[in-house]
Amino acid sequence: MNMYLLNKAAACQRELFTRHTKPIDCFHLQQTESGWEAVDRMPFSGRTPRLNKGDSLCLDFGTHWVGYLSFSAQPVGGAADAPAYLRIIAGERLCEIGEDPDDYHGGLGKGWLQVSHLHLDELPCTVELPRRYAFRYLKIEVLDTSCQYGISLSDIGCQAVSAVQEEDAAPLVTDDPFLNRMDEVSLRTLRNCAQDVFEDGPKRDRRLWLGDLRLQALTAYRTYRAHTLARRCLYLFAGLTGEDGGVSACVYTKPTPHADDLRLFDYSLFFVSCLSDYWEATGDTETVTDLWPTAWRQLELAAAELDERGVIRDKDTWWCFLDWNDDLNKQAGAQGVFIMAVRQGLLLSKRFGTPEQQDRLNGWLEIALKGSRQVLWDKHLHLFVSGQNRQISWASQVWQVLAEVWPTEESRELLLRTVEQAPAVGMVTPYMFHHWVEALLSVGLTDLAKQELRRYWGGMLKAGADCFWELYDPTDPDRSPYGSPVINSCCHAWSCTPAYFFRRYPELTENS
Repeated sequence: MNMYLLNKAAACQRELFTRHTKPIDCFHLQQTESGWEAVDRMPFSGRTPRLNKGDSLCLDFGTHWVGYLSFSAQPVGGAADAPAYLRIIAGERLCEIGEDPDDYHGGLGKGWLQVSHLHLDELPCTVELPRRYAFRYLKIEVLDTSCQYGISLSDIGCQAVSAVQEEDAAPLVTDDPFLNRMDEVSLRTLRNCAQDVFEDGPKRDRRLWLGDLRLQALTAYRTYRAHTLARRCLYLFAGLTGEDGGVSACVYTKPTPHADDLRLFDYSLFFVSCLSDYWEATGDTETVTDLWPTAWRQLELAAAELDERGVIRDKDTWWCFLDWNDDLNKQAGAQGVFIMAVRQGLLLSKRFGTPEQQDRLNGWLEIALKGSRQVLWDKHLHLFVSGQNRQISWASQVWQVLAEVWPTEESRELLLRTVEQAPAVGMVTPYMFHHWVEALLSVGLTDLAKQELRRYWGGMLKAGADCFWELYDPTDPDRSPYGSPVINSCCHAWSCTPAYFFRRYPELTENS
């Protein structure tokens, strides 16, 4: 633990902006073959009718918010001779308030479900729930009162919080309403994930992950200009390295800053990428001078994983992320991440490093490029292969293109060949689709990038997304890596990047 760096992180901490919001509609829930639907919608007057034991109320706050709920409760019909017993369920999607939380048996802890049980011992009263919620929909169930009285609720609202303000976002110039809607949802996704740090998801996991941070920060620099928040996150990672200087995949800020014991090969290297992006966006020499030693150490540790062929060693453990796809072999993708990070490290080393570091970086780059071109490249298939079984995947091609292993024209042909052959080992998350779109743009395939943005992120919009999701499979919108869609994060940092693409590549919004 490096207290100098952690104190720098603490100095970047800011008060969150707040905004009070209220429900706009009440409705009934109805389950159909296609899922849950809100029916019989009516504008919410601000006060409920009498609610007795067994009654429930469903409310719609209009869009996705992150914040703290409050309401007032009054007895109706008689004296409150027993406590009122309520269950409150908040949901990003209707299925979260439609499904009984007691029926959840997914792979992640039930504590992530946004459910509270309340005893109101004294009525009337005002209740401020201490837990922070990420939601659009709210269901309030009266589990019990007594035969003497019911209750009425009023002043139901949410004190929404974020590190950035909606009105501070750099505007998007386009006449396309669909792209404007996509941008709006992208910005809301980023805004609701921007809290004390750049969280990966405000519902779940509510912590700082390096892979998510990279994409959040890229988007934030071109929209909300949240440079100080990105700086805080970088200092936290650097201040909480392991004994060998390695960066954790994620860190926690509460009750005090501490690192997770998980290391991921690609995420650790993304510290170099994040620092390079930060330098490009800010020109902040003080911060990069402080953090270059941490970035250098990640490159050293990663280079130690090169085998005698110049290829990153494959492993059977969860050693590298790339995507939520259990079938994906990570070797070729990890090789691409390494090469990209070395290139970024070279750029930083010219200002902040030493001649010796530059020589070592050039040596690693030469070795790794040779490994990709001679070992991972299949001369007959004209595709990159990965692992002992020489797997062909979308991710392998994407990361080797982003690493600039081949010149631009050959990389363009490679991506078109990938589309034509459509490898069975596909892409699952918006995180991986971001890199797919980025690869297309890097070789000038702008029209195809436009199509993919409309198809993939547009698919989430058509499915009703208020914020973009952790995972989206167009063939199965309710797919979950955790065994149940109610635990999925439907406002997730790594999916916010259409707003980045539109501003970084304005040609995406031209003649759409």
